[in-house]
Amino acid sequence: MRILGRGRIKTVLVTGGAGYIGSHICVELLDAGLEVIVVDNLSNSSQEALNRVEKIAGKTVLFYQIDLQDKARVKTVFETHTIDAVIHLAGLKSVGDSGRLPLKYYQNNIYSTLVLLEMLEQFSVKNIVFSSSATVYGDPATVPVTEQFPLRATNPYGRTKLMIEEILRDVANSSHIQVVLLRYFNPIGAHESGLIGEAPNGSPNNLLPYVSQVAMGQRDKVLIFGGDYPTIDGTGVRDYIHVVDLAKGHIRALQKIAENEGKGERCQAYNLGTGHGHSVIEVINAFEEACGHKITYKIVDRRSGDIAECYANPNLANQKLNWRAEKTLPEMMKDTWRWQTKNPKGYKSD
Repeated sequence: MRILGRGRIKTVLVTGGAGYIGSHICVELLDAGLEVIVVDNLSNSSQEALNRVEKIAGKTVLFYQIDLQDKARVKTVFETHTIDAVIHLAGLKSVGDSGRLPLKYYQNNIYSTLVLLEMLEQFSVKNIVFSSSATVYGDPATVPVTEQFPLRATNPYGRTKLMIEEILRDVANSSHIQVVLLRYFNPIGAHESGLIGEAPNGSPNNLLPYVSQVAMGQRDKVLIFGGDYPTIDGTGVRDYIHVVDLAKGHIRALQKIAENEGKGERCQAYNLGTGHGHSVIEVINAFEEACGHKITYKIVDRRSGDIAECYANPNLANQKLNWRAEKTLPEMMKDTWRWQTKNPKGYKSD
């Protein structure tokens, strides 16, 4: 990571850095020798995650419990620190909730981004990596999905990601800011230490936390939404990527920004995925191998907004970012099970 230490990028602000993905990114940033500042309102995260990040990395994270919509308090962070780059993850992220509460999602996700971008311009911060999503592709006509596919989100959450991408493109075209859009597919897994992982508040919105809670006996069964899709076994197929591989993609994105300072495209999108799809049934079967016992499931009606199949073509990130997902599905299951067994109540177990 030498290019990040040449005076170009030394201090990185991570919005939403106490969350599942953010905490893993913080570990990788600290391991790369960067200083890390986290802004997080802890609405769906825990400060304990950052305590454990510090334990893993042996370095300190500066933490501010601030909502990004609070412009005055966000400004104090930029006034206090010289920030070289921002990784922007903060935002509401439930597809289902976004359909029920669209105004809440538009207000929170878009306004907080506008506040952040105003600070970048005011304090001459040149670099931002945005946590986007494969949901911006909607229901793709074919797979694997490339960055050139039409963008057409099918739910309010996805539309907030798409709108923010468009805002960032406009800002990049009109100012000094360099933007990298990272379109995540389906992050799962946990750090190999078992110290940090996914710890949702209430009922999980994502598959793996639900499966692992059923495996622990905390829930009766996994509900599979739809068993009649045109897929290998009728259940939805997704590109599951290990969260540590995903986190490393952000380091590569910062490297790319540092290398390209003042030249090349000012806004570029990259898919972060494995390039392979797995069905819900395949994931459950793999988790049974990891935990050593059967997992009860029931197939129920499809959810509105869900699609049959979606997995990435990650060639652009492989070539331009020198990044590649390395961890296998069994490794993802093993790391998830380790996290779950060591932390049956998430971060509340301490």
